[in-house]
Amino acid sequence: MVDPKKILAGLPTGLRDPLLKSYQEIITNYACHRWEPSELNGGKFCEVVYSIINGNIIGVYPTKPAKPTDMVKACRALEGIPADPYRPGDRSLRILIPRILPALYEIRNSRGVGHIGGEVDPNFLDATAVCGMTSWTLAELIRIFHNVPINEAQDAVNALTERKIPLIWEIGDVKRVLNPSMSSSDQTLLFLHQKFVWVSEKELTDWVEYSSVGMFRKRVLEPLHKARLIEYDSKLLRAHISPTGTKRVEEQLSKP
Repeated sequence: MVDPKKILAGLPTGLRDPLLKSYQEIITNYACHRWEPSELNGGKFCEVVYSIINGNIIGVYPTKPAKPTDMVKACRALEGIPADPYRPGDRSLRILIPRILPALYEIRNSRGVGHIGGEVDPNFLDATAVCGMTSWTLAELIRIFHNVPINEAQDAVNALTERKIPLIWEIGDVKRVLNPSMSSSDQTLLFLHQKFVWVSEKELTDWVEYSSVGMFRKRVLEPLHKARLIEYDSKLLRAHISPTGTKRVEEQLSKP
C-alpha cells in the first residue's frame, strides 16, 4: 500500500497540501453531519485538481492552485488535447476527471438555496455526491501518479481519512472518548469509526483504558467480531470496523 506520508510526494507542496487539506475537510464535515454548502465545499478541491492535471499535461506545475476563469470551458479544453499513449493515466487526466470536476464544482457552488420538499435533507444528498466524487478523484490521482492498482489507491485514501468526531479528544498519541458513561464496546467502535483503517488491539486497549489486552480481547473485541460489528484479525492482533459497525456508530451520532 502507498505510504500515506508519501502520497503525491512528487507534486509541489503548494498543490499537494491544499489538495489533501481540502479533501480531509470535506470528509470530516460529512462524518460530523455538517452538510451545509458552506461547510462541505468541493470548489477548492476542484481548483487544486484542475491545477494538477493542467500542469501535468503542459509539463509545468504551478506553485499554487490557480482558479480558471471558467471551470467548464477549462475542463472541456483539456478534452481537446491530443491523446498521449505514453502519458500515465492519459484518458483519466484529459477526459474522466475533467468531466467530473464541473459537476462537483456546480453542486457546492450553486445549490445552497432553492431546495424544496422531500423527506430526505437535500443537503445530505449533495454532500454524499461530493464525498463520492472527491474520494474517487483523489484515488484516481494516487493510482496514476503512484502507478498502483485502484484498490491500493483507495486504501491510501482511506488511510488519509480520519473522521473527526466531537466525542473524541486527542492529545499526542492519546485518544479519549469524552462521554464517561459510554461502554468499552461503544468506545471501541467510535475509535475504529474515526480511524477507518486497521487499528492494533494494543492501541484500542490503551485508548479505552482497559485493565489488560487479554481481557479486552475476550470481553470486547471477540464479542464485537461475533456480532459482525468489527473484523478482528487474531493473527496480526488488529481490528477494523465493519459496515454494520459503521451504521451503528453513525445512527448514534445522528441522535439529538
